[in-house]
Amino acid sequence: MLLHDTSLIFSRYVRQTLRSRFQIFFGILMPLLYLLFFGPLLTSLPLGSNGDSWQVLVPGLLLQLALFGASFTGFSIIIEKGTGVVERMRVTPVSRLALLLGRVLRDALLFMFQAVLLVIAALAMGLRAPLPGVLIGFAFVGLLTISLASLSYALAMKVRTPQEFGPVINSLTMPAMLLSGLMLPMTLGPAWLDVLSHFTPFRYLVDAVRDAYVGSYATAHMLYGVLVALAFALLAVTAGTRVFRSAGA
Repeated sequence: MLLHDTSLIFSRYVRQTLRSRFQIFFGILMPLLYLLFFGPLLTSLPLGSNGDSWQVLVPGLLLQLALFGASFTGFSIIIEKGTGVVERMRVTPVSRLALLLGRVLRDALLFMFQAVLLVIAALAMGLRAPLPGVLIGFAFVGLLTISLASLSYALAMKVRTPQEFGPVINSLTMPAMLLSGLMLPMTLGPAWLDVLSHFTPFRYLVDAVRDAYVGSYATAHMLYGVLVALAFALLAVTAGTRVFRSAGA
């Protein structure tokens, strides 16, 4: 029943997404602008990392896409609460976990598609990365989307208006982006900032994807990245499910 219910919810939101080309393509705009206008500035700079500047920047942009895109998905459920959609779903016997999974799996599919478009653009600009590394990057985008979308929906179920939701998300995503080394390796900064960045889970994901983009798969960064991504996803989905169950009680 969980698989059946999840597929129903997933299909509903996929159809909804396919009717909105704006939603499909506009989310990639910010990472694409960074790629076009920020990437060329790094080509002649020593970044203190394995690989060239594109192999440093593109993994960060992929995870930036998931970070900002998935964190703001909760806006949609605030709108649905206001129009009564959530209440109508609550009175059905559908699994509360399926109500969450159907949404986050749609989000993961959407942002992985946008990640593919971003990588294609990066290849046109000079990125060279092994295919297994690129696929590993997409997997990390999917896991991070599932994690952050679950937490975003959980927060959205707790607040009443977008005016309450937006500032909270902004106050969390900006420090996460700055401390995770999405744009530049944190080793370029002072030692205290590098140490502080290890307290954010995103740092481990960024390091893992950058290793994958240079063809290094059996590394400590990759191991830590996989473990953190899986643990974060499990905790986020568990927390999101609890909120959905309590909200429907």
